[in-house]
Amino acid sequence: MKRLLFFLFSVSMMLGACRTQSTAKVRVGLDRVGEYRQLFAGKHLGIIANHTAYDSRGVFIVDVFRQMPQVKISALFGPEHGFRGSHSAGVKVEERDAFLDSIPIYSLYGKTLKPTPQMLKNVDLLVFDIQDIGARFYTYIWTMALAMEAAAEQHIPFVVLDRPNPINGVQVEGAVLDTAFASFVGLFPIPVRHGMTVGELARLFNGEGWLKNGVRAQLTVIPMKGWKRSEWFDQTGLQFIPPSPNMPNLATATVYPGLCLLEGTNVSEGRGTASPFLQFGAPWINADSLRTRLNAFRLPGVRFRTVRFTPRSLPGKALHPKYQDQTCNGLRLKVNDRNRFKPFLTGVRIVQAIHDLYPQKMRWRAKHFDRLVGSDALRKAVSRNRPLQSLLERWHEQAENFKKLRQKYLLY
Repeated sequence: MKRLLFFLFSVSMMLGACRTQSTAKVRVGLDRVGEYRQLFAGKHLGIIANHTAYDSRGVFIVDVFRQMPQVKISALFGPEHGFRGSHSAGVKVEERDAFLDSIPIYSLYGKTLKPTPQMLKNVDLLVFDIQDIGARFYTYIWTMALAMEAAAEQHIPFVVLDRPNPINGVQVEGAVLDTAFASFVGLFPIPVRHGMTVGELARLFNGEGWLKNGVRAQLTVIPMKGWKRSEWFDQTGLQFIPPSPNMPNLATATVYPGLCLLEGTNVSEGRGTASPFLQFGAPWINADSLRTRLNAFRLPGVRFRTVRFTPRSLPGKALHPKYQDQTCNGLRLKVNDRNRFKPFLTGVRIVQAIHDLYPQKMRWRAKHFDRLVGSDALRKAVSRNRPLQSLLERWHEQAENFKKLRQKYLLY
C-alpha cells in the first residue's frame, strides 16, 4: 500500500518529528477512534482533513482508518489551503480528478464551500479532523459548519475528532459577530477569540440551531484525554504542525486574533516574510513615532521594537503580498506574558495608532475589515477619531455573555 506520507506536500522535517516516539500527555480524538469502533464499523467514510490530521504517534488519519476492520474510506475533502495544506491563503483550490490511492479528493475551498449531494453519494459517515488555531476568522471551523449542514441535509452522521485550542480554552476576547456581516471568515455570532475546541464549537453550532434552516446534525464528538482548558499547545506534548502556510508556530497563533485585522487595511501584516503577523509596517510609517504612540496605551503582556522588512512573493505562502519588494518600516511584537496579552485589543490599538498618525495614507479595505471585526463599528469610530472606550466595554460585555452561552457545550 502506497504511503500517504510520501504524497503530502514538502514537510519532510515535520514528518520526521512526527515519526519519533510520542511524548504527548494529551490524546487527541484521532488517538481514541479505536474506543469507538462500533461507530465506524461497516461504514463508508468521508474524511474532511488536511496535513494536520495526525495522531500523537505520527500516524495520518487515512492510515489510522485503513487499519480499522470493516471500514472503507470513500471520499476525502480538503479545506482552505487544500488537503495537503500547500496553497496560499485565499487561493481557490480545485482538486478535480485528484485521488489518493484511488480515493477521490474534493475541494471545499473552490467552486463550492460545502459538500454536495454528489460528493456524498458514497458516504454514510462524515468525519472532521483539522487543527484550528482559535480565531473566528480562521476558515476551518466554517468548513466544519457547512459540512455539518450538508450531513444533516443528507441524513449522514457527523463525527468530530477533537483537538486542542492552541491558544488555550479560557480566554475569550473581541467583538461578537453581527450576522449582518456574516461571511466565510465568520458565519455565526461568536467572538474573535472564542476559547473553544472544534468539538465544542460543533456542539454549539448544532445546539443553538445556527445551521441553515435550523437543521441539526447527528453529531458525535470524540473528545481528547488529558487536555486542560488553561493549557497552551506547547504544554500538551503534541507536535505543532503549521495548520496553514502563514501560521508557522504558536507565537504566530498567539498574536493572530488581533494582527489579522491589518489584512483589512493597506498596512502589511508581514506576509511575504519569515514572520507573518509578528511584524507589521509600510514604507510610509515612522517606526519610532508609532512605537511611542502604542506604548502610551500600556498594552498588557507585549512590547514592540522597531523593524524594517521587505515582503517578497513566496509561492505557496504569499503571492504578491502588500508592498512586494519595497522596504517597510514598522514594529515587531514580543509577547512577554501570553496569559495577560490581549491580541484583539492589541490589534485594535495598532489600527487606531496608525490611523491617528497617518490618516491620509492609511486606507481601509472596508468590506474585509468589517467582516474580520464582525461589524463596521470599529472602522467608523477610528475614521471619525472617536474614543474607543465605549466599544471596548461593549465587546467585553459581549464576551462575558458568550462565556455563559458556551458553558453548556464545553467538554473540558
